[in-house]
Amino acid sequence: MEKSTYIDIFAGCGGLSLGLFNSSKWKGIFAIEKSPDAFNTLEHNLIHNKNHFDWPSWLPQTSHDIKEVLKKYNNELISLRGKIDLVAGGPPCQGFSPAGTRNEADSRNKLIKSYIKFIRLIQPKVIFFENVKGFTQKFKKNKTKGIAYSDYVLNVLKCNRKDYIGYDVYGELVDFSKFGIPQKRTRFILVGIRKDLILNVRANVFFKNICENKESFLINKNLDTSVTLYDAISDLLQANNQIGSPDSKGFKAGAYGKISSKYQEYIRSDIKAINPDSHRFAKHRKKTVERFNFILNNASKNKTLCSEIKNKYGIKKHTVIPLDESEPAATLTTLPDDYIHYSEPRIFTVREYARIQSFNDWFEFKGKYTTGGKLRIKEVPRYSQIGNAIPPLFGEQAGIALKKILENG
Repeated sequence: MEKSTYIDIFAGCGGLSLGLFNSSKWKGIFAIEKSPDAFNTLEHNLIHNKNHFDWPSWLPQTSHDIKEVLKKYNNELISLRGKIDLVAGGPPCQGFSPAGTRNEADSRNKLIKSYIKFIRLIQPKVIFFENVKGFTQKFKKNKTKGIAYSDYVLNVLKCNRKDYIGYDVYGELVDFSKFGIPQKRTRFILVGIRKDLILNVRANVFFKNICENKESFLINKNLDTSVTLYDAISDLLQANNQIGSPDSKGFKAGAYGKISSKYQEYIRSDIKAINPDSHRFAKHRKKTVERFNFILNNASKNKTLCSEIKNKYGIKKHTVIPLDESEPAATLTTLPDDYIHYSEPRIFTVREYARIQSFNDWFEFKGKYTTGGKLRIKEVPRYSQIGNAIPPLFGEQAGIALKKILENG
């Protein structure tokens, strides 16, 4: 079967592209990602190792700001009309996220206009758009509430205009934990179908298809619909064994333990390395370990710390959550110290983060592990790359459903 073509914009480290690659139904043309750190991860895994993209000669194979691409390559983008089946990806979510500052003036919110301009130039057959739940919530303006950005995008994409055919669009909130992801993560998903295409389906059928097909999809992979945190990472315990970290002098890293779930068997397939990538343990001070042990033994799991424990240890951080091994994890943020491992007094490793987001273990991460202060604006370390990503296992299911839409034309 011939593979359909797509462009991944605001691609991050490649979570969605990895899902489309795993579906075996899509071929990437190029990806646009501003962060050199995140792009290096995508390039290493999906361009160099998997040859998943047919990169055009006119676009340098490097990180790009979408605004600069629109400015420099306007004519080249227009020339792609009729050649691109899908444009996938959503703008950065920090300005919309309730987990962040939720600031309407955040400059990253303006990337919505760049997204719309990109769609209008290329006019793909189908659109797949993802963003945080807060994208559907209205910002307060004085004592009233303004329009939600989700409504704005839906309305703009629907409208016909000169040299642009609008889209039949539909959006819903989707909880990824219902699709085999070991994480309670709800995101706004929008799908659009170009109005001039003679297709026998509407955009809302995407959501019907992924719900109807998820059970058979997961059964075919020998996976369960509901996956717990224990299922996801119990083979990565610090207690298994420790080795010198191969990419961080002075740090210890973890080794593989025995596979104890269907999910681990799936996620570890096709690996070539003896030890897991990016499984470096944080260097916690003795007092931090003691505090984490007290929290694990006394605090409620999957809930942020009560004021009594915060006061006992002088914890000013808003979110500190000890996780429960018997349930999917809470929604991962880009800050690993928001969470405490379910049985060991430590934060998660990058590889454990990746497992919770459903990245295959063969997928390797590049760049710094963490960053801080003013550098957080400029750098996207490994934890952030994963925290910002679309879970690849959901991306794969989305890729199959999107391909089915095109085949119904």
